[in-house]
Amino acid sequence: MSSGYFSWITCRRLRAHGTILALCLWSVYVWTIATPGLRDRNGNLKGTDFLHFYTLGSIAATHHATDLYDMNAQAALAMRRVPGAGGIRYLPLYPPQVSILFMPFAHFSYGWGLLLWWVWSAAVYGVCCFSIWRACPNLRDYAGTVVLLALAFPPFFQLIAWGQTTAFALACFTLMFFLLRDQREFLAGLVLGCLIFKPQLGLAAAIVFVSTGAWKIVAGAALSAIGQLSLGVSYYGLEPLRQWVHVLRSVSTLSPGLEPRPYQTHCLRTFWSMLVPWSEFSIGLYLLSAAVVLALAIACWKRYQSVPLSLRYSALLLASVLVSPHITVYDLVILAPAFLLLADWLVAQPSAPSTRRFGTLIYLAYMLPLMGPFTRWTHVQLSVVVMALMVYGIWRIGCTRLMSSTIAR
Repeated sequence: MSSGYFSWITCRRLRAHGTILALCLWSVYVWTIATPGLRDRNGNLKGTDFLHFYTLGSIAATHHATDLYDMNAQAALAMRRVPGAGGIRYLPLYPPQVSILFMPFAHFSYGWGLLLWWVWSAAVYGVCCFSIWRACPNLRDYAGTVVLLALAFPPFFQLIAWGQTTAFALACFTLMFFLLRDQREFLAGLVLGCLIFKPQLGLAAAIVFVSTGAWKIVAGAALSAIGQLSLGVSYYGLEPLRQWVHVLRSVSTLSPGLEPRPYQTHCLRTFWSMLVPWSEFSIGLYLLSAAVVLALAIACWKRYQSVPLSLRYSALLLASVLVSPHITVYDLVILAPAFLLLADWLVAQPSAPSTRRFGTLIYLAYMLPLMGPFTRWTHVQLSVVVMALMVYGIWRIGCTRLMSSTIAR
């Protein structure tokens, strides 16, 4: 971006960093999976988590509702359908309707199903990034840089490598932004309710909109969530839904299996659990810090209506990540709109120390997910610290604008 963008971070430097990062990530990954069979050079199943969704789609195809929340039955089915899938088990945490979504993929072999899923996820990600970029007038002259940084975005790389589902969540958050921009609140709520397939990602938004009295959004979200869950009930009956609710209630006892690599998580709950060894204290600190982040996000939406939607929505996305009780590195892909919206706002600002500091925070938030493995030794997930500072920074911008408008009057 321009020389006044934020001192040491220039467009040329961003392109260089993005090129190096993209080449390192994708060349190593292509080399890792360029092996015969379904196992990569490290002995891991290609697509990793896609096996779980492929198995769920197979269950939906055979209509065996009793297997939806039976880990042993799913492991046996995976072994029958996918050669080399022995010994891989997944906690069944998704609501029943998710299996219906993956039923078409289960009609192919695992390899072809995974390839189609990769193409679909990459296409959704590309469309979302392109749509947000089109809405950022100050980034129009930096199309090449935006494309390069989108390809190098570490969470996008992780999304493909893990074969995960967060591209759908990104699509929901992207569409919701445009609906809120056009003041179509009920439709925005309908889109928000679609996140019921990963309810932890919609937790912060639900709290913010309830607290600010955005009842059209809340009503649309409730209706959409009920409708999506009803799809699973109409296909399987009521019992799988009851089993899913039971699993969610007991999820705290399943956390070791849910998070075998806590250093790959980037939320306040695991930030404190890795830092503080006593669970009672870490949970208390999580609840306290989450309340602070939510209060800042609510203030951005409730008190500072003069703040651009791009900033308020970015604070909402950051809060969605921080407050979520469980979020893995690939889930950070929902922050892609926030990076674009914040960069667009920042390019238009005059060069000032506060602007340069905020630009540095954006750069760090983009890069720090790569440093997650180091948390095994440091016990401090720096990405969480930086994202919390970004929410605080947006809140401060709101304070400054409110004071300026008050003085002007």
